[in-house]
Amino acid sequence: MTRAVDLLKNKFGVSQLYKYELKGEDGKVVLEIFWHPLTIAEREMIQKKSGTEDANDFALQLMIEKALDKDGDRLFQDGDKASLRREVEAVILQEIQLAMIEAGQTKEVGEAKADLKS
Repeated sequence: MTRAVDLLKNKFGVSQLYKYELKGEDGKVVLEIFWHPLTIAEREMIQKKSGTEDANDFALQLMIEKALDKDGDRLFQDGDKASLRREVEAVILQEIQLAMIEAGQTKEVGEAKADLKS
């Protein structure tokens, strides 16, 4: 019988990799962004790092921490935060952040429940 913790790690674990393509007005891909699912431990670390309860600051810090390139290297550094806040359209940053926050929400927990019973 499969242990519940193992089932959850296999079905919804951090080994998954999500991808988002940010496209320009011409429809061409400007930037490919990859990331692994957010864990509770990461969420707590990001909240501490952001130093505030502001949802916008959390989302920006999430993007900075989690965004990877195709090789698995971080796209942004901590020092990029001020520049991103001041020099990039908010709607673009929100588009990326929303994709990251919503990733994985379409998964069906019913599948995991069915596997657990077997």
